[in-house]
Amino acid sequence: MSGPLVYLAVPYSHDDPHVRHERFIEANKAAGKLMQEGHHVFSPISHTHPIAVECDLPKGWDYWEAFDRAYMEHCHKIIVLCLDGWTESKGIAAELQIAYELGLAVEYLEWPINEEV
Repeated sequence: MSGPLVYLAVPYSHDDPHVRHERFIEANKAAGKLMQEGHHVFSPISHTHPIAVECDLPKGWDYWEAFDRAYMEHCHKIIVLCLDGWTESKGIAAELQIAYELGLAVEYLEWPINEEV
């Protein structure tokens, strides 16, 4: 792996803990795929979901914004994982705004990837 850090934005917040957990699993899969392709990936959901669950921390963007912004300041690009709910995600909207403020490149990753084509 070589190159700068990529921030993986994933929809997360949801009233149903099962949905949050499924989004965590998909974030891990997408981060792993990007790593296999040679990217240095920071996946905030992969990092914070287990901590939030274990320590009963808040699960919403308002709590995690400062944490995510600090990481984004070290990234050159944000990749948005297009899971169900991403267009309505308050967190992704805010992450995109931060990306624009920081001048980060923005890419969108359709998911799941259809590898049969």
